[in-house]
Amino acid sequence: MTKGLIVLTLSYALSQFYRAFLPVLSPVLKADLNATPEDLATASSVWFLVFAAMQIPVGAALDRVGPRWTSAVLFALGGGGGALVFALAQSPAQIIWAMALLGVGCSPVLMASYYIFARQYPPAIFATLATAMIGLGSLGNIAGASPLAWSVAAFGWRPSVMALAALSLAVALAIGVLVRDPERLAVTTRGSVLDLLRIPALWPIFAMMFVNYAPAAGVRGLWAGPFAAEIYGADTLTIGRVTLVMGLAMIVGNFAYGPMDRLFGTRKWVVVAGNAVALGALVLLALAPEAGLVRSTALLAVLGAGAAAYGLIIAHARAFFPPHLTGRGVTLMNLFGVGGVGVMQYATGPIYRAGATPSQAFTLLFAAFAALLAAGLLIYLRAQDRTD
Repeated sequence: MTKGLIVLTLSYALSQFYRAFLPVLSPVLKADLNATPEDLATASSVWFLVFAAMQIPVGAALDRVGPRWTSAVLFALGGGGGALVFALAQSPAQIIWAMALLGVGCSPVLMASYYIFARQYPPAIFATLATAMIGLGSLGNIAGASPLAWSVAAFGWRPSVMALAALSLAVALAIGVLVRDPERLAVTTRGSVLDLLRIPALWPIFAMMFVNYAPAAGVRGLWAGPFAAEIYGADTLTIGRVTLVMGLAMIVGNFAYGPMDRLFGTRKWVVVAGNAVALGALVLLALAPEAGLVRSTALLAVLGAGAAAYGLIIAHARAFFPPHLTGRGVTLMNLFGVGGVGVMQYATGPIYRAGATPSQAFTLLFAAFAALLAAGLLIYLRAQDRTD
């Protein structure tokens, strides 16, 4: 990896951290700011929805400006600035605003890497590079589990998040110094996202992208903490261990998906098989949410690993993109993926409240995620398979 890709990986690790650190902070935010699970569901959904909305301008900026300054500027303003607002927050509303800023800051970093992969590396290894990037960046997911719980216990949550603000600014500076833009394409053809939306082969892939990440990201990024606390009485350190196991499984899943398209000669059916496994885990969690913390943690791990096909689904779609729309294409896919998470995070608050008991509430949550994933899989079965 070049130095530029290394710092982009660090920025993506921070992006993974910011989208997943709320479960560990939920007890202290409740104690200090009176933040309810519904407040945190809204904050989490805002991060994903803002992140998704940013994909359209980010895609245009990648094609026109390049990944270097697109990432450096947004990550400095949104990543560093959002973490600072979070550390100084005095109410749940300010947490929501901070998460919106963090969504802006994190929006370009993974797609900047994918843009470089698509422009500078052989198409046949795009899926491997894309999933490896997610796997390495998911170390931020790990940092948002037990290490964050330890830091909060040792130093407090405000100093911990303040340190993250400083780290984010340092990484943004490194992106500006070290990342190198690919050579500009010498093409006269103009295009937009509308041209991509006119490609029929992409629509079943959009559907799969919309549902694939939502259950794992939603549970890991928000509901794993309340689930462990309300069903099993888990404290902050126990929640950290549960989310750590799920985060590790997501990393393993990403690296496992990477070479499978070349190994089996298909992208579509690898995605179908892995997401069917994730669907089974959701169904078992919905049927028996109180069956034991060890069993539930194992099923969360299966969910995380099975739903780690994000990079492979983007690789499937990328095979249909015109070269001059690469930036817009990868960011459009990211819009569907992250947008699906944001929509479901917003919807899960009312679903959670509909349960008369914690057990009923989480049965409804896991069942809703399972129904969403099943619907996407059925549509994706009509997708045209394509490898490079």
